[in-house]
Amino acid sequence: MTVRLRARPMLLALPLFLAGCSSMPSMPHMSWSGLNPLNWFGSSLTVTDQGVGGITASTPLTETAIKDGLNRNYSLRSGMSMSDGKMLSFFQAMDGKDVKLSVSGEPKGNVQRVDVMDPKVASEWGVKIGTSFSDLYTKAFDSCVKGEGDDAQNVECKAPQSAHVTYVFSGIWHGPESLMPSDDALKDWKVSKIVWRANPLQTGQAQ
Repeated sequence: MTVRLRARPMLLALPLFLAGCSSMPSMPHMSWSGLNPLNWFGSSLTVTDQGVGGITASTPLTETAIKDGLNRNYSLRSGMSMSDGKMLSFFQAMDGKDVKLSVSGEPKGNVQRVDVMDPKVASEWGVKIGTSFSDLYTKAFDSCVKGEGDDAQNVECKAPQSAHVTYVFSGIWHGPESLMPSDDALKDWKVSKIVWRANPLQTGQAQ
């Protein structure tokens, strides 16, 4: 009986001690959400009018900021390129040997563009790699332009819901390369890339 009486106060005190841990002043930087196993793995990203995942127009073009903005889901490699006579810095988000996203902008500036090639990353309106042109548009006029550079064989179309998001479509076209494919041909083309830009795409431009 004596043993039970002594143990009872300890059992009562234990829940009080555990309940008070989250407010202990000696642990001001503890993140209790970080202890949740569901948060141990990177969550999926979404393309929105504001950006991709945590990357927006105010995100500095640095490895740390981009890694954090992509929920540390990928490894990064960096490089430099030229576009319209301007020097650009870019980071490629890698999954193994595959490039899943490309994040670019002026050196030492903020992110200006994100190209998404990862099938796991969709727009907030449900569009992802493989979505058909006919699911989004009935015609290319006033929405689409011929691609340029690496996308010269493709067609780029503004997202109906956002001036900052475009969809790059790829498919078969037997007409002249300089002309926009017909609407009938485009209906079977698929999204091969989702692009977010800090500065909206202008009609007649693809960069």
